[in-house]
Amino acid sequence: MAEIKVRLVRSLSGRKADQIATAHSLGLRKIGDESRQPDNAPTQGKIKKIIHLIEVSEA
Repeated sequence: MAEIKVRLVRSLSGRKADQIATAHSLGLRKIGDESRQPDNAPTQGKIKKIIHLIEVSEA
């Protein structure tokens, strides 16, 4: 299965609770945190919700 790399580039401070929870579910807690996620529909939905806070690239 393909993987994607997700990195938090903007702060979670002052964001809505659901956006913070989404970032945490992707393993992102502070600026610069990076995680690899499977490239599937649930992950794409999470990415779409917080795309303004993250950078996404192929793993």
